[in-house]
Amino acid sequence: MSAPDFSDLILNRDKPLQKQLYNALMARIINGRLSPGVKLPSSRRMSECLQISRNTVTQVIEQLKNEGFLFSEAGKGIFVSYHLPHCVIDSNKSNLVSESGNNNNDLPELSNYCEMLKSQSSLMARWPPTLPFSPGMPDLRAFPFSIWNKIYRQHQDRISISGYGDPIGYLPLRERLAEYLLLSRGVRCNPDQIIITNGRQEALNICAQTILNHADPVIIENPCYRGARIAFEAKNAKINFIDLDANRLDVSKVLQANIEAKLIYTSPTHQHPMGGVIPTYERDKLLDWAEKSNCWVLEDESNSVFSFGEKPIAALQGMRENSPVIFIGSFNRVLKPNLRLGYLVVPKPVVSSFTYTKATLSGPSTLLYQAVIADFIAEGHFVRHVRKMQKHYRDKWKHFCELITSKLEPNVKLIRSSASMYVVISTPGLNDIKLAQKLNQNGYGSSALSLSYANQPAKSGLIIGCVNTTQTQREQFVEHLKNLLKDKINYI
Repeated sequence: MSAPDFSDLILNRDKPLQKQLYNALMARIINGRLSPGVKLPSSRRMSECLQISRNTVTQVIEQLKNEGFLFSEAGKGIFVSYHLPHCVIDSNKSNLVSESGNNNNDLPELSNYCEMLKSQSSLMARWPPTLPFSPGMPDLRAFPFSIWNKIYRQHQDRISISGYGDPIGYLPLRERLAEYLLLSRGVRCNPDQIIITNGRQEALNICAQTILNHADPVIIENPCYRGARIAFEAKNAKINFIDLDANRLDVSKVLQANIEAKLIYTSPTHQHPMGGVIPTYERDKLLDWAEKSNCWVLEDESNSVFSFGEKPIAALQGMRENSPVIFIGSFNRVLKPNLRLGYLVVPKPVVSSFTYTKATLSGPSTLLYQAVIADFIAEGHFVRHVRKMQKHYRDKWKHFCELITSKLEPNVKLIRSSASMYVVISTPGLNDIKLAQKLNQNGYGSSALSLSYANQPAKSGLIIGCVNTTQTQREQFVEHLKNLLKDKINYI
């Protein structure tokens, strides 16, 4: 690695040069601009570049060497230390954030929304790591990489998909997707009603930005997918929470609340995270209410592909023509998380409005992955993979539930769900955030159930993925959690 260039370092000739150079080098080391192991220019070169005496440079370098920030190797030069003195860093961070001496308190303020996000648990900003038991993480060991890679190679050199593309998405993918959704979920749409997004969260953000004005009333389930709540809070929506009944949205409470909402968000086929399913007769009532109230319905089916408790009920979107329902889906949990692709199905009259929002927020999604998925569906691999994973995941889910019931109850309670990608357990009287953090430190993924609730008191529990695990890992996890639960004092 070449020595850094200090030509951008400006020193004030009216102030002590040695102190300025010391502070500047210290700041660059602390903030990482001079990373561990980087070789500094020679003292002669530095003095010529900065137009100061070589003696000044030598004195500063010797001071930093004595303090442990630099080290020298005979015949090789001066280098930044690999192990910096933490006590010195901590005591100087507030004064050495920048070379000018400014710190965070001197910067302009950020938004109230950003401060609100910072005030919440750091776990809320964490995406599922590639750890066993991380909720939402599919079994990548069972993914047909050989088939996928073959299709990928067929498309990777195509000039026609190497540009930006249309913000609404790749037409062949939207055509295949319209056919699949009709057969699998009863979604009635043509390809022009489908908008390809950068995952589920962007789909929610597009909906919030397109539908809501400041302080518009919104109804959401409680608990729910917290990314939805965050998308609506970003618009300063007035959020009304409806508690669940039988682990699903309580439609009767929606009707009784008599709220003039602009939008209602629900996950009817697999409530996130509790797993309940809204029955057909209640779906009819919800649609009646939405049409009468002139309210949009956001139907999030990102978790419903692997439902197996009963035959899946047809999607809200396909139950009636011209209904105010927007359907949200995702490829990430079905195929691979790194695809970062999802989709919206919107009514014909508003397609252009939603597409314009998508174009403005992020532009087109990557065409290469869209082309690969289109062929993956067209050649039948997608349906075969889903069917194979349904049995594969069901077996893992049943085994994990049996272990929890036999080894952990009554200290925890298993909350049955209708999907096979994760289980939910309640941990009464415990701090589930601390418990999830401890599991993460020991190499196990999970999510605190309380973070899915919008108010207190929240239910304590864990959302635990089970499909990206082996039998041995499931057995070891349950024993490890059993030992953690014995030491309750650390999680109260």
